[in-house]
Amino acid sequence: MKEKTKQLLQKTLTFLRHLCSFFLNPRFLLCFGIGWMITNGWSYLFLFFGLRFGITWMTAVGSAYMAFLWFPFTPEKILTLIIALFLLRLFFPNDKATLQVLRDMLTSENRKAKKKKNKAEQTE
Repeated sequence: MKEKTKQLLQKTLTFLRHLCSFFLNPRFLLCFGIGWMITNGWSYLFLFFGLRFGITWMTAVGSAYMAFLWFPFTPEKILTLIIALFLLRLFFPNDKATLQVLRDMLTSENRKAKKKKNKAEQTE
């Protein structure tokens, strides 16, 4: 039992290292920041400037959108990630290392899903 736990821990740590190397890359962080400004940042600016200069409609729109973001079903988190990946490929097309980490993770997950599917089909 301890051996299985060690293997699971090792796989989890390897996955987290790959994930961190992808998400904590300065190029990706720049693209994620721009994506966040597109999806969320404008509402914070609306709220700030609306309150600062007494512009009621800006305060209302910024507040309403920020309140909407706190619902768990809002797709903005996924949308922000998609925009960041698009910007990464657009701004840094020669950054093979970062994009290769993403491709490797995707290939690994696809391989696991196929293996699981084949195993389920064999038991039927």
